[in-house]
Amino acid sequence: MAQPTSTGTDAAPAESPADLTATALLTAYRDGTLSPVEATDAVLDRIDAHDGDLNAFCLVDADRAREQARASEQRWHQGRPDGLIDGVPVSIKDIFLTRDWPTLRGSRTVDPNQTWATDGPPVARMREHNAVFVGKTTTPELAWKGVTDNPLTGITRNPWNTSRTPGGSSGGASAAVAAGMAPLSIGTDGGGSVRIPASFCGIYTIKPTYGRIPHWPASPYGTLAHAGPMTTTVSETALLMDVITRFDPRDWSSLQPPAASHLDGLEDGVRGLRIAVSPGLGYAHVDPEIAAAVTRAAETFAELGAHVEPVDPGIGDCVEEFHTLWFSGAAKSTEHLTDAQRALLDPGLREIVDEGNRYSAQDYLEAMRVRMALGEHFGRFHQTYDLLLTATVPVSPFEAGREVPDGAPYRRWTGWTPLTYPFNMTQQPAASVPCGHDSDGLPIGLQVVAARHQDPLVLRASRAFERARPWHRPTL
Repeated sequence: MAQPTSTGTDAAPAESPADLTATALLTAYRDGTLSPVEATDAVLDRIDAHDGDLNAFCLVDADRAREQARASEQRWHQGRPDGLIDGVPVSIKDIFLTRDWPTLRGSRTVDPNQTWATDGPPVARMREHNAVFVGKTTTPELAWKGVTDNPLTGITRNPWNTSRTPGGSSGGASAAVAAGMAPLSIGTDGGGSVRIPASFCGIYTIKPTYGRIPHWPASPYGTLAHAGPMTTTVSETALLMDVITRFDPRDWSSLQPPAASHLDGLEDGVRGLRIAVSPGLGYAHVDPEIAAAVTRAAETFAELGAHVEPVDPGIGDCVEEFHTLWFSGAAKSTEHLTDAQRALLDPGLREIVDEGNRYSAQDYLEAMRVRMALGEHFGRFHQTYDLLLTATVPVSPFEAGREVPDGAPYRRWTGWTPLTYPFNMTQQPAASVPCGHDSDGLPIGLQVVAARHQDPLVLRASRAFERARPWHRPTL
């Protein structure tokens, strides 16, 4: 099992540039103690050494990455860096269109031999800011489930223990960040898909308010699907948010850019905030070790000056309505396939496609009615409470290659992650913050939720917790 190494902002200097945060890399570039070429070489070496065990990447383009790093090095040497993340290595989940690289979405049904000439919005923004593109990270087929394996690239594994899953669907991104294989990544989240793997791999992420990060082409999962940054620390996430939250006209639901930097007010703390704590949202069973970690995290917020109280939010599990929307999206995403292509799909994906095809328009509209009622409920809830704390995932990372833990009484991934998809239904910002480890040494995530458009508050609270309780990532 991997051993932890500190990655907090007050950590001792890392042994390898691959272990540095994006903000530390930028500082080193600025003072001339490190170059983008050296950082990129270190990241590529880390991938060479460990991705054979983790399978976090489905594509690595070392030549292109080094070319971009050399160009960045020249700009830094000339005192003319261009962009907020100039020279920082990044990875891209294989859901986002990326110029010159195939976007196969973990599927054998996508032909790689075609023209790939377009960047999706977050990719385009990172390219404009001169990030170094290392490669594309793995996803379950069409990002359909909360773990990461697919018929095309196989099983992705957790850097803390390679017998365990990193979660999903952004499992390749989370494993890559946790293992030091590029400090910044971008994932997608339609039901927990950045928060689940962040929890399982001990990194930080936020699923922002819907529309805050433009996402195009439109997801077949509709307005459940968000894009989200995946990093080691809160300040890196805030920095990446500044890059990727620019307006993009291709996304009809894209919000206008924030008026201020996400770094503004990040250090303002939580004193005086009203915080509700509900480890399982009142309906989900949470493993006692995880519930205890959430309780300890809540106590930390109280020590920091917040007004914290246990609260049952008064909702029920919306899993059936989520299934209606999610499975219908899966059916839509595969409607163009021939029978021969359908036979190539992940068997679990075929099952939910068949179920999605059985829903009626009335079923869909009823699910939307429940969704809107849930959104109204939390809109009122946040008139009283600034933040809500829950477990991110109520179970620990389980065996890699399985959709559900061995012996589980349910068949679908939603059975073990009932605390994330409600906030895709409501479109609220929700982060996963590392808050401890279980008895096997595996990470535990704390979910921090706020009202829609209160993304800076989630970041600020996460940063306050990070200062008080610095977390660690594994040393491979």
